[in-house]
This record gives sequence, C-alpha cells and structure tokens, in this order.
Amino acid sequence: MKRTALIMAGGRGERFWPKSRKNLPKQFLSLTGDGKTMIQLTVERILPIVDMEDIYIATNRDYKPLVMQQLPELPEENILCEPIGRNTAPCIGLGAVHIAHKYEDAVMMVLPSDHLIKYNHMFVNILKQGSQLAEQGENLVTIGITPDYPETGYGYIKFNPDQVEGAAYAVDRFVEKPSLEVAKEYLSTEQYLWNSGMFLWKVSTILKNLQQFMPSVYQGLMKIQAAIGTEDQEAVLESEFTAFPSESIDYGIMEKAKNIYILPGTFGWDDVGSWLAVGRIRKSNEAGNVVSGNVITVNSENCIIEGSSKLIAAVGLEDLIIVDTEDATLICEKNSAGDIKKVLENLKICNRDEYI
Repeated sequence: MKRTALIMAGGRGERFWPKSRKNLPKQFLSLTGDGKTMIQLTVERILPIVDMEDIYIATNRDYKPLVMQQLPELPEENILCEPIGRNTAPCIGLGAVHIAHKYEDAVMMVLPSDHLIKYNHMFVNILKQGSQLAEQGENLVTIGITPDYPETGYGYIKFNPDQVEGAAYAVDRFVEKPSLEVAKEYLSTEQYLWNSGMFLWKVSTILKNLQQFMPSVYQGLMKIQAAIGTEDQEAVLESEFTAFPSESIDYGIMEKAKNIYILPGTFGWDDVGSWLAVGRIRKSNEAGNVVSGNVITVNSENCIIEGSSKLIAAVGLEDLIIVDTEDATLICEKNSAGDIKKVLENLKICNRDEYI
C-alpha cells in the first residue's frame, strides 16, 4: 500500500523566543548546528520510505512561503494551509481528505515538524513496522518513547505488556501530563511510554474514526474534500475549517477508539520543547557551556549562550540561558525556561507586537 506522510508545521515555538518569532517559528530554524532547519530534517528523515510527492505539510497560511523556500522540491499543492489553528484533530483530518482525494487508500504517517531523531535508521525501521501494522484491519498505531526519567511535561500512554502484535503492544489508555510523584510511579511500572504525537494509520481508518467520534468535523471534511481542485476550494476550506472545534487527536479520537497499538521507540528522540533542548543536542565545552556565535566565557558553567556577531562576554555565570538577537535579548535561569512563554503574554498585553 502507498505510504504517505503529513507533517504538522503550524506551531509558533514560543518557548524558543526570541529566535522563534511569529514570522519565523521554531520549525523553520536551524538548531542543530548543521545548517538544516527542523522541517528540512523531518522531511529528509522519511525520504527513504515516502516519496516527496506523497509528503504533505500542514501549516499556517502565513508560513507557505517559508515551506516553499525551505522545501523547494515539495509540490506546492502539498502545502495545506489552515485558515486558523484548530489543534491536531482538524489538522490531521485535512491531511487525510487531501490524501484520500489523490489515492483510494494509503498508509498515512503523522509527524510533528519540530522533533529531532538521533538514529534515523532505527526510526525508519519503526515507521516500516508501524506501516505494516496499520495496513492490517483498522489499526491505529502510535509511537511511544521509552522514558528514562520521570518527565512531567509529556503525556504518557499505558500499554498492555501481555497483548502483543509483532513488536507493538495494545494501548490501555492515554494519560495527561502527570505530577512528579505520578511520573515516578509510571516509570516504576515499566508499562508507560511518553506520548510522542506520532501516528500511523490508513486514511480510510482515521476517516472512519472521525466519522464515529467527531461527526460534525467529518461532515465538514467531506465538503472540503469535494471542493479540492475546484474554484470553490479556498472558500469552502475557510468556511468549514474555521467552524471546527479546537481539539487534539488524542482527546477527539485516541482516548475513545479501539484497535490502538503502540510501538516503543528508542531512536534518540527529542521534542526540542525549549532552549534546554539545545543543551541536550549540541556538544558542550569542558565547563558544560553550549555556546554559539561570538561568545567568551569566564568562570561560567552549564550555560546555554546563543549569539551572532555581537560579542557576548559571560563572567561568573551558572545555569543560565542567554539568547541575543538583533532586537531582543533573553536572560533566563534554566529552571525557568518553561516561563519564557509568559514574556510573550506580557508583550501581547503591552501591544508590543513587533517583538512577538
């Protein structure tokens, strides 16, 4: 069966401010030091098993020029521009009807655009296994990440170790982000995986589940599909998509559906959720500092310093994040990295949109 992919690339990456901005969000930035952007790496990673013509990018219509610039070989009609952000369920539905318009049925991989994978070969093998399982019956397949510490910032998926299908396990339930104590309990049971937000299924399977569990969204999607390639395409997309509820695929489908399987992944995954990820994915010097740009450090340890041509001199600092851009500078304790979004909230309140 034909393999296709939907890459979700509509996020703002607010915790990567001030580098990630409204007009240039995280997925279009290079954060790995190799010059390739997050979305370029995501596409490159799956090319061994998905043809470029079968890769779709779902994004904000404002980002279409960025997608075309960074992925010039991608067919323009494969850039699916959402009129407004409506979370992952409508986004995935939009991708599904475009693939259904092209093929009678196909395996559909759903991947975020801003994750990093260290071991691409192992990741591709997991996708192959997931594709095979998705082709069987009406299975919904997700990829879980084997946790190595009690993370409170991720959702978890509980699996049944006694119900096995090849390399996959049957899913018992999806659970929200836990407290530290609950996360420690999850880790001790060895029956929970981190929810990566990566999925595989047949297009016909996800559309059937949308019809069952989100019928109003399904009806709107059918109208959108019928309009693809016509002069009414944009008008129908605008009217139907904006009417959809903002709902995640987890809440809308996965917490209610049957035949859900999870493949454990150990391929060097990182969701690159904040500036702390830079400390994990780039090499540090002997003092534990991760620096980029024109930077000098004196008696400073375990800092992340991101600059450009302007000299940054850091003296006697520890556990700080410093990011300098042309018009804004961030100075943040590492343990406060999750609060960077609050800077943008304050900027919005103060109507300082030029810094957002």
